[in-house]
Amino acid sequence: MIDVARLAGVSQQTVSRVLNGNVYVSEELRERVEQAVRHLGYRRNKSARALVTNETMHLGVITVGTAQYGPSRALFGVALQARSRGYATSLVSLDDANRANMRQALDHLLADGVDGIIILAPTAAAADASESLDARVPLVMFQPGAVDGLHTVSHDEMLGACTATQHLVDLGHPTVHHLAGPTGWLASEARIEGWRTTLGAAGKAAVEPRRGDWSAASGYTVGLGLLQQDKPTAVFVANDQMALGLLKAAAELGIRVPEALSVVGFDDIPESQYFCPSLTTMRLDFDEVGRRCVDRVINLIRHGEYFSQPVVAPYLIPRASTARHEKS
Repeated sequence: MIDVARLAGVSQQTVSRVLNGNVYVSEELRERVEQAVRHLGYRRNKSARALVTNETMHLGVITVGTAQYGPSRALFGVALQARSRGYATSLVSLDDANRANMRQALDHLLADGVDGIIILAPTAAAADASESLDARVPLVMFQPGAVDGLHTVSHDEMLGACTATQHLVDLGHPTVHHLAGPTGWLASEARIEGWRTTLGAAGKAAVEPRRGDWSAASGYTVGLGLLQQDKPTAVFVANDQMALGLLKAAAELGIRVPEALSVVGFDDIPESQYFCPSLTTMRLDFDEVGRRCVDRVINLIRHGEYFSQPVVAPYLIPRASTARHEKS
């Protein structure tokens, strides 16, 4: 560290602050230190640091549902931000988020000596199991649709559903049908609530939503029944993959989008702009959610507190799958 400080022309304390991810260092000083680190090939002795600071610079991550786009992108954001802050990560991925499995995952990470734990908990079962844990280290959860707080990072799922539904209402559709996600997922329930609330405020009937399982295949199968039986002019779909299936069902039935049917998705997956037609959808920054989880748990590790931030808000990406309703 002495050599890094000498080459960068700064104090050892400044080098330490940069290496520890301290945000109160100017960009100019940070760049000088990082250049010196690269030039010298400097590597910190984490074992020695742990003896001095009682920190291992190691975070544990427990994930549920990483086959889905949102949790997988949040995990990507966690990994990148942890690395940028100088932390290693250990991952435990669960299929069944019951209390026993969650406790076992937690104990595994604690045995690894992690400084803090992040839980990506997109389902009600995962959230419930996490609430009862005694972690003994700082713990932060990502819970879609929850209230942002000391141990919780969230984004405003209900606002996203309200915005998507209101977009279709503003286009003059008599009502908006909903192809929802599976029961037990926090995002599914929050998006249903936002959709139903918006229709109620507009004085429009809310037909009971039909549920898929997040996959394009379920969007196609459920979508066929929805289009043939309910004959909607507008559908808000709980994610983009199911919206893709619905578009295929509409094409097979000879229903033109957006002339006869408007469709809004959710998540703005990278492929959504290449659907036929390109999909109007709600954009959610899952990477930012992951970054906030890391920053939150590090603040808890070092200071026992966090700095309040606005909830991550989704926003509409208008494309070619929605149009004004023309009364026949």
